[in-house]
Amino acid sequence: MSNVVACRWVKEGLQTMFEQWCGAPLVRALALTPAGSARHYFRLYAHNQTAIGCYSNNVDENKAFVALAQHFEKKQLNVPKIYAVSTCQKYYLQQDLGDTSLFDYIREGRAAGTFSSAEKSALKDTLAHLARIQFEGIEGLDTLVCYPQPALDKDAVLWDLNYFKYCFLKPHSETINEPLLQQDFEQLAAWICAQKNTCFLYRDGQSRNVMWHRETPYFIDFQGGRLGMPHYDVASFLYQARANFADDLRHELLDAYLHAANRYPAFDASNFEQKLPVFALLRTLQVLGAYGFRGYFERKAHFLQSIPWALKNLEHLLPRVAECKTLKIDYLRALLENLLTTAPSAVETSNGLCVRVFSFSYLNGIPEDPAGNGGGFIFDCRNIENPGRQEEFKALTGLDLAVSQYLDGNEQMQTFLQHVYALVDTAVERYEARGFKNLLVGFGCTGGQHRSVYAAQHLAEHLHQKFADANVHLHHRERHLHNVFAAAKPTCRAQ
Repeated sequence: MSNVVACRWVKEGLQTMFEQWCGAPLVRALALTPAGSARHYFRLYAHNQTAIGCYSNNVDENKAFVALAQHFEKKQLNVPKIYAVSTCQKYYLQQDLGDTSLFDYIREGRAAGTFSSAEKSALKDTLAHLARIQFEGIEGLDTLVCYPQPALDKDAVLWDLNYFKYCFLKPHSETINEPLLQQDFEQLAAWICAQKNTCFLYRDGQSRNVMWHRETPYFIDFQGGRLGMPHYDVASFLYQARANFADDLRHELLDAYLHAANRYPAFDASNFEQKLPVFALLRTLQVLGAYGFRGYFERKAHFLQSIPWALKNLEHLLPRVAECKTLKIDYLRALLENLLTTAPSAVETSNGLCVRVFSFSYLNGIPEDPAGNGGGFIFDCRNIENPGRQEEFKALTGLDLAVSQYLDGNEQMQTFLQHVYALVDTAVERYEARGFKNLLVGFGCTGGQHRSVYAAQHLAEHLHQKFADANVHLHHRERHLHNVFAAAKPTCRAQ
């Protein structure tokens, strides 16, 4: 397969479909960084065309995504085009919208807490497009295609609340009065479902699920969408855990959404702003459940790092929910207020030292430090003999066994790594002792494919084995691969 990544999903289902679609041979396939789902994405290249290939074993979810995408495209809404679907419906091709999500586009504003006019304009434009998805998208939609159910109902709300209960609340609350908690869950679910289902409920409407393509927002990952209420998506967007929106910006963005939504007769603006905190509470509890499951149980450190942000939103929301006189959830509110005093300390280890290790090509520049600290160690691997000059290794990378074995026996590389280990180990020890939070280590070579990939991979594994409290994020930039070696120390109390 030449320089195509040796992956069975590409070989078995995506390659033939891609080649039939574009009429040209597949010359390259890159696995894209996975998020929270079990779907696997690949960027597939011909000489002058690209597409995103997806594999998922969940056929019903795939059917829902494809049907919704095709319906939205007919409505001329901003979603990726579906190019092809396999007969077994486990594989499909969709439009390549690039690598920049809205979350990435507003990175500087998120870090500073102050957003530029361009960032604000992008956020407002996204909310206007969200209103289109909600109210134009529901027109003529057969909701029976939605997965796992056609509409948001009481059962679905209770599933989210129990997700929070078992994956986040129980690891942090030693005593829970189950009947009282269930009573308040029932009250909250009944209150939510008393609102009218009038629109397409995106279900996960936040900036990571919006691609910023040609200065325009495109919506992705709507496979869980269904008939529902507009409040939920707006709350999800405005209270995204790591978006870092201040109250005044939330009001500004809400005004932009209301201006767009008011054009649709199905939109009920009455008391919309007063109801929003309750939906934001539901969304925040669902998100904490997801962070708990992905972080505590699946040991994915980047979800743990978002927990303090979600708790900050929870603290902000509780007084506003208390102002809603038609909702009586006194026990749940008391439990959540107590949680705010105990959960932060329980997740502190997720906020310990984060070591980011990069491999990269000097041709594409030195990686930026995402923590904003100005970088760290940058090691130049170009002094070491390049395996890529040998014909047998050209199509491989430092992750392939043949290249790895070759460099294992290369004295230059092994001496180089021993010096690197000594320098970085000392820095990690001092950073941990001084309470520092971030360290970047980069390895560069000519193409970012052989020497730098091998060195970065070995350093990440070395640090993970030696420093149990550190979270190590490994980025093979030119390969579009990201892996997390989570801290070994438990991050929550056992029950």
